[in-house]
Amino acid sequence: MTSSFGENIRLSLFGESHGKAVGCVIDSPPPGIPIDQAALACHMARRAPAGGGPLSTARRETDAPEILSGLFEEHTTGTPLAAVIRNADARSGDYAKLRRAPRPGHGDLTGLLRYGGANDPRGGGHFSARVTAGLCFAGAVAMQALARLGATVRARIVEIGGVADPADPDHAEQIPDVSNKALAVLSDVAGAAMIAEIERARVEGDSVGGVVEVRVAGIPAGIGAPVFDRVETKLGSMFFSLPAVRAVAFGDGFACARRRGSANNDRPVPSPDGDPSRIGRATNRAGGAEGGITTGLPIIARLAFKPTPSISAPQTTVDPETNREVPLSVPGRHDPCVVPRAVPLVESAAAFAVWDLVLSARAKESGAGW
Repeated sequence: MTSSFGENIRLSLFGESHGKAVGCVIDSPPPGIPIDQAALACHMARRAPAGGGPLSTARRETDAPEILSGLFEEHTTGTPLAAVIRNADARSGDYAKLRRAPRPGHGDLTGLLRYGGANDPRGGGHFSARVTAGLCFAGAVAMQALARLGATVRARIVEIGGVADPADPDHAEQIPDVSNKALAVLSDVAGAAMIAEIERARVEGDSVGGVVEVRVAGIPAGIGAPVFDRVETKLGSMFFSLPAVRAVAFGDGFACARRRGSANNDRPVPSPDGDPSRIGRATNRAGGAEGGITTGLPIIARLAFKPTPSISAPQTTVDPETNREVPLSVPGRHDPCVVPRAVPLVESAAAFAVWDLVLSARAKESGAGW
């Protein structure tokens, strides 16, 4: 089993939902990067379970990272940067019966088969979204590193439960900062309708899914490579590591399949100073990459998240010991919609994957400009 990602900078995640802690090791960031721990804590707080309300699980965790190594006088040392996030509000008793009643849509049954019953089933164990707290930490570090290079990473909610945010910044370089809103949307009217849809599902013991868009702006042209090291390949691998992600689309995604080439191509436009690395595009339907290499336009991706599979509404499952169908109403505390808390995770995943690509370009002296 691997819980690691990266080529030029390696991220490893550890821990279980109801274990003592979760966390990460970043091996090894460039030395001398200043880390603003207040900004880091603010980013992680956006993912942390808030302890109730219509949008979140009742579980309450501060998600305060304890940095164990790799930081001295608020700067990275160049050696492994390790952080641990303690679990403080686990209720393992809620999951005692799930060994005999694996939850539909979870890794309970597949994990049982893969690890021969040795896996930790409490709260999903290492399969749980709780483990992504470590990714959120790593992403916050990556975002600060990229910001020093003039790059920004922002995400927004595009849709929840069939309710869409009508505002569409396709022609904007970057998404406006909506991180301080209850829902990271551009239209507050749409946000209120989304909250109502989440609440309706919660009251009925059910859940809803949605779509998150992320944009990485300020990345120069020429980063990436064809075939297995494509920009989309690297980011897609990281995006699909997020629990509940079922689809990823770059640029206009599936809409491209319904057009002719003449209507889909991003027409090049002359650079302002004759520099070929600054040749622009009239549109950005490709989402910032052609041939697996950045164009200099924002990298744009949309991720589809499925409804939270743990629901209290009655379902059926199969007892692995008896091979008989049994009724199930999932106990415990779960988000009626994972999308609101997924927004900083999408930013984190994009930031770390792009940071790895940037370091790869530097290591290979690709002439990417950084």
